[in-house]
This record gives sequence, C-alpha cells and structure tokens, in this order.
Amino acid sequence: MKDAAPGTTGETIYLADYTPFGWTVEDVHLTFRLAPESTRVISKIRFVPNPEASQERFFLHGEELTLVSAKIDGQSVSPEITEQGLTCAVPKGAFTWEAEVEIAPAKNFALEGLYMSNGMYCTQCEAEGFRKITYYPDRPDVMSVFTVRIEGDEPVKLSNGNPVASGEGFAEWHDPWPKPAYLFALVAGELVAHPDRFTTRSGKDVELNIYVRPGDEDKCAFGMEALKKSMKWDEDVYGREYDLDIFNIVAVDDFNMGAMENKGLNIFNSSCVLASPETSTDANFERIEAIIAHEYFHNWTGNRITCRDWFQLCLKEGLTVFRDASFTADMRSEPVKRISDVIDLRARQFREDNGPLAHPVRPESFQEINNFYTATVYEKGAEVIGMLKRLVGDEAYAKALDLYFDRHDGDAATIEDWLKVFEDATGRDLTQFKRWYSQAGTPRLRVSESWDDGTFTLTFRQETPPTPGQPTKLPQVLPIAVGLIGPNGDEVQETTLLEMTEAEQSFSFSGLGARPVPSILRGFSAPVVLQHETDTETRAFLLAHDTDPYNRWEAGRSLAKQALLRMITEGAEPDPAYLGALQTVITDETLDPAFRALTLALPSEDDLAQTLHEGGTTPDPQLIWEKREEMREAMARWMPDQLATLYRVHQVPGEYRPDAEPAAARALANTALGLLTRLDGGEAARAQYASADNMTQQLAALTALLSIGAAETELAAFYEQWKEDRLVIDKWFSMQVAFARPEETADVAAALVAHPDFDMKNPNRFRAVFGALSMSQAGFHAPSGKGYALLADWLIKLDALNPQTTARMCAAFQTWKRFDAGRQALIKAELERIAAREGLSRDVSEMVTRILNH
Repeated sequence: MKDAAPGTTGETIYLADYTPFGWTVEDVHLTFRLAPESTRVISKIRFVPNPEASQERFFLHGEELTLVSAKIDGQSVSPEITEQGLTCAVPKGAFTWEAEVEIAPAKNFALEGLYMSNGMYCTQCEAEGFRKITYYPDRPDVMSVFTVRIEGDEPVKLSNGNPVASGEGFAEWHDPWPKPAYLFALVAGELVAHPDRFTTRSGKDVELNIYVRPGDEDKCAFGMEALKKSMKWDEDVYGREYDLDIFNIVAVDDFNMGAMENKGLNIFNSSCVLASPETSTDANFERIEAIIAHEYFHNWTGNRITCRDWFQLCLKEGLTVFRDASFTADMRSEPVKRISDVIDLRARQFREDNGPLAHPVRPESFQEINNFYTATVYEKGAEVIGMLKRLVGDEAYAKALDLYFDRHDGDAATIEDWLKVFEDATGRDLTQFKRWYSQAGTPRLRVSESWDDGTFTLTFRQETPPTPGQPTKLPQVLPIAVGLIGPNGDEVQETTLLEMTEAEQSFSFSGLGARPVPSILRGFSAPVVLQHETDTETRAFLLAHDTDPYNRWEAGRSLAKQALLRMITEGAEPDPAYLGALQTVITDETLDPAFRALTLALPSEDDLAQTLHEGGTTPDPQLIWEKREEMREAMARWMPDQLATLYRVHQVPGEYRPDAEPAAARALANTALGLLTRLDGGEAARAQYASADNMTQQLAALTALLSIGAAETELAAFYEQWKEDRLVIDKWFSMQVAFARPEETADVAAALVAHPDFDMKNPNRFRAVFGALSMSQAGFHAPSGKGYALLADWLIKLDALNPQTTARMCAAFQTWKRFDAGRQALIKAELERIAAREGLSRDVSEMVTRILNH
C-alpha cells in the first residue's frame, strides 16, 4: 500500500495501490531505557534492498517521537521529519540504520505504542502502534527477527520470544521467528507469575506463565487450564505445535481490546484472563476460555502466517475466530455455541451490514485501519470460512489447511493465497465464492415451496441490498443445509447440503409419501436473512419436532418475533400458541438446559427495530420495550408452576464449577428466576442474593431485582462488598444503566460518570457505562435526546485521549436513519457537533463522516 503522504490526515488508502516495501529487514536490535516521562529507545536495523520492489523512497513510520540521533552505517544523518515519519537518503546496497528516540509512556493515554497502566509499562502495537515506539517500516509485510534489551528498575521485564540474558537492571529477549512490528510486545513492572508447564506432542517442554499484579494470583488457575487445553486442541485438530521455549500471558488493566497475540507474550485485558468463582460469572469463564484460545491459535494463523497488508485482516482474524468457535463447541455444547454465535452475528454484524458502516470482509479502502476491527472482519470472516468448510467437506478442509501451513509458513499472505490452497487441494474453482470477501451486505434468501405427486420442490431467490459504494450485487455461493420432516414428526430427508450459485434456483426431492415440512438453513449454514413465509402452526411443529438444534431454536425465535411484531403493530395480545409451544419445550428434560434458556430469551429490541424498518414501519423504541416487557409478564403468568419447578430442579449443589454442565443448569434456573421475580416481587431473588457463594448466582439475583426496580438495598450492598475489585465494579456500573427504565437511562448514566470510581481513561469502565447506554435501545433513543447528547459530550472528551475507543463507540449512532424525523434530527445534530470539533482524531472523523453521509 502507499504510505500516507507526510503531513496529511484523512487520506484514503486503497488495496489496489499496494506496493511492497523497497527493503527487507534482516534483523532488529532494540534497547529500551525505561522512564515514565522519558523512555529512550535505541534501534539498530539491518536493511537490504528488496529485489521485488523499487527503492525510490526510504520512508520510516514514526509518530509522537523525539529524534535524538540517527546514523547510517555509523555515520550521523539528518533525515527529513514529518508528523507521520521520516525520509532519508540511503545507500544503494545493504545498510544499517541506527536511531535513538525519546517517548513519554506516562502521557500516552491512547493506549497504543508503549504506555503505562497503573505504573506498569506495556505495549499495544496492532495495528499501527509500533510507529509510536521508534522509526520503522510499520507494515505487516515487513518481517524480521527481533532482539530486545530492556533496562530499568522494574523487577519483571518481558518481551517476545525466549529469554537470553538477565542481570541487575536488565533483561534480554530474542524471538527467532520473523514477525512484523505489530506483533512486538514489551511489559515491565511489579508482577507475579502463575507458572505451569506443557509438553508438546514431540516432547518439547514449554514454560507457561500468567503474569498478574500482586493480589490477583488467585484468579489465574482457570486461564492456565484454558491455555493448556488450547495447546492440546491445536495439536489434535490442526496439527499445530507450539514453537518457543516459553509462553507468557500478562493481565493489563488498561487495554483498548480484549487481548493481543504478540509472539510468545500475549497481552490481555484483565477482564479477559482473570477469573474466580466469587468475581466472575459463567459467561465470564466461557469468554475467557474462548479469548485465551483465540490468541493462542493466532500463533499459527496470524503470527507464523501473517497478513500481507491490513486489507487482509480477515485472513488472520476470520480464520482464528472460526478456530476458537470450534474449540468452544468441542469444550462445551456445539448447538448452544452455534446459536449464541448467530445471536451475536445478527446483533452486531447484520446491523453493520445494514447501515452506513457496511464494508466487505476484505475492504477495498480505509482511512484509519483501527476502524476496521469490526464484526464483519471477525464474525462474518469466520462465517465465510465455515461455509468454505461445509462446501469442501471436513477431509478436504484438513488437507487444504495442511497445505496452507506448509506453503505459507513465514509468509505475509493474502486472501488469494488462502483460496488458492483450497483450489489446489480440492480442484474446485472458487472464483464466485471469492465474492464473499469483496461484496458487502447480508443476502436475503427468499424461499417458496411446491408439492406435486411425491415431489417436493424448494425454490430459492437471493438478493443482497445495496451498501455504501456497492449499489449492485452479484449472486453469491450459498451452502443451504436442508432436511425434511414428515407430517408425523419423523425426519424423511436427512440434512442435505444444497449449493446455490444463481440468483434463482430450484431443488427437488422425489419419492415422498406425503408433503413434508422443510427445515431450511440448518446450523445456520450461510450468513443470510431467511425469508420463508410460514404460519404459526408450522413454526410450532418445527419447534416440537426439528432434529436440528439450531433450527428448533430458530422456530421458537420466529414464533416469538411474529407474536411481538403483532403486539407492536396491531396491538395484539401475547400469542397463546407461542406461549404453549414455549412451555412444552422448556419443560422437556431431554433437552440441554442451556438450549432451553436460550429458547426463553426474546428477540432483542434492536432485532425487532430492524425488522420493522425493513418492513416499511418506523420503529418506536419505547413501544418495542413496552411490548417485550408485556411478553415477559405473559410468559411468567402463563407457566408459573413450570418456571418454579425449573428454578428448583436446576439448582447446582456443592462447590462451584465453571464447566458446561453446571453452567447450563444455572443458566436455565436463573432465566426462570428472572421471570418468577415478576410474580413474587423479588422474594426468591433476594433469597438467592443472600445465599449466593458465586458471582453467577449473585449477579443473576441482583439483575432480576433491577428488572423490577427493587434492588436499591442489594445494589448498595454489592458496591460495598466489591468496591476494591475493579472488574466487579465494572459490572456494577454497567447493570445500573442496562436495567434502568428508558426514561431514566440517560440520567442514571450521567449520575454514574460523576461517581468517584468512574475513570474515562480506563476503556473497561468507559464501556461499562456508555456501552450499556448505547445498547439500551429505548433508553438511548428516548425522545428527549438526552442519551444522544450525553454520549456525544463524552466522546468529544475521550477523543482527545483515546481515539480508538472513541471511534468504536461512535457506532452507537449507525442506525440513526431507521428512526422518526425527530430522533434523526437530534442524532444528526450530535454527529455534526462531534464532526465540527477542532482537532478531531482521524479515527473519529472517518467514523462520523461515514455515518453522516449514508
């Protein structure tokens, strides 16, 4: 890609303009002399002309650096410096570049590059943070071996690779595997190690450590077990073995992301690695397990094979998300994991695809790459890989992955490289399939049925709506998993994978004795919106008889959605057919309790709003909230005895375990408790709160009480109990906003940001309040506009410190055009106020401009 022109901001970078860097980097030696206000970074880098590129201009990225000295082959030079880097005349052949720069980690509140978190030095270099550490070609296709020396008084000094030397006031590390600068990491501070070991399948003994602040040692055991399970799973399933002598994880309080896969030194947001029964919920444990797996799996799919440029981000992220989802499915419940992933995809990625922030899985352009760490790149990228695996089959997928690792180990690869290994391994032509990487938007798949003397025909029509910059869409390859169920509930056609390649296509099933009920898109085999007009009786039939767990859940969700939409648009009463079918399912003890808990959950407010909008109705967030509350009341009153039984039967006695089975039982019991609380005024929830010996039970009881506005005493007690635990207090902040009544939501958030424990510089705490505000549809979109103004006020404040977190929070406004004229005017005014702010960051400027110009 082209480097941004010196001194400019907001320049658009295009995939089509990619050119390789003019030099390769043979090795990098870095020395860090740590000081909070004046860290010195000394670099010694060996450059060699790249025979596959032009050496027209030697440009090194660098931002917010004070250059102390620069040398080429030992001779002082005076480079030309801009806000974005430097240029310098260099020899025609190989040469050694040396530079000394000064940086101020204590003043780096953007949390990228080298910064400080409560006295601890740490780094975040993906995507372009290394340029805030020293001058370097900060692009993923420039890979080199790094040797790092850290000098300072900190007792623990860590970097990538293996330790090679240490002594009084210094430590040296060497990473033998070439890597791009975005994978560089350094941590130094007062830390305690939770150690363990792992023996690889070839007999290599690997030292494992989770480093935490003193006092957090008791929260490491689960993370360590998750790491060892991940290492074993990657060997067993993908044949990938760890390749260093040591693997370190560090928990950091201030971190923009969840975690980072730096080679051999993974840096984690504390919330994504620290866990104990007293402070973490079942959901926290599962998330930690998945994130540890994700970052570990990057060792091969992201580190050993990285991406050539940032347009290829989905190459590492989509593949690794797919791998961590498969791991979780193996460790826990495959159907429940699949359903949970679909819920998340619809809530985040479908909304992205349907608005101003829509972009292909592989974007064609960007201004700020940090804005493309999106659900489309990650979750849709994983769905694309899942489709590819379904199309070629498990055996061919495994063969292609082996070829990928053999062919591209040590490479900075592209989507073309990825697809080519599948074509070579399977003989398939994936030209059309590649459209999944280049076309934005969620396809709509409309289905019609016909029956003729023993032959059942399904006709599919696919259409993808226009998205910004892509008004016209071509047909996609769609793997559609279909089964047929006979009138008596027996399956008459096992799951068959139909491969759709045209805009319209029909598939027939012959030799049937009676007209079947089709079960379409089993396992959510393609990320599409399925439009299949069926009546309540058919949905109830599928809910009762479908053998595919995902489609069985989907039938229940469709019933709930249909009932809620009729309540919203027609003023209908809660549908007895839905309530009766729901009662049958949740009391079926042959079904996974976690599955039944998911079945009890209603479609989200955002999902309902988007469905109304696509149907030509302007959604009213307050009305949607009211009807969902009315439906919950109806659910509770329809089956009080059954809910009470579920709550009683699925209590988990004995010592807390975060494993799948007890977690599933707690999920069902606590979902039942949330409904029962509407009937008993909170009696059972108060009793559970008083007796709870783990955070799952305590928080479930507290949120049940919050949902009926009866938690004042418990909320105060919760704060007093946990005020010294930063991660638990994040929960305390978030739940108050999430469960506030819509008309009070903005006021509750405003009061919380005035609380002494609110710290806008900490991304977790900021997201706890404002993430909850933006996800409260009725509260955020209250007609007064107070939610919009409050969020805009704080985004303007935060942008001066942390543009990355600010830009991501701007996505709260992306659905603004689905609402009425009054709300649109209020949101537009706030967006324009943000856009007009002097000194607005490039990150936020791009996001706001895209949202406004849609």
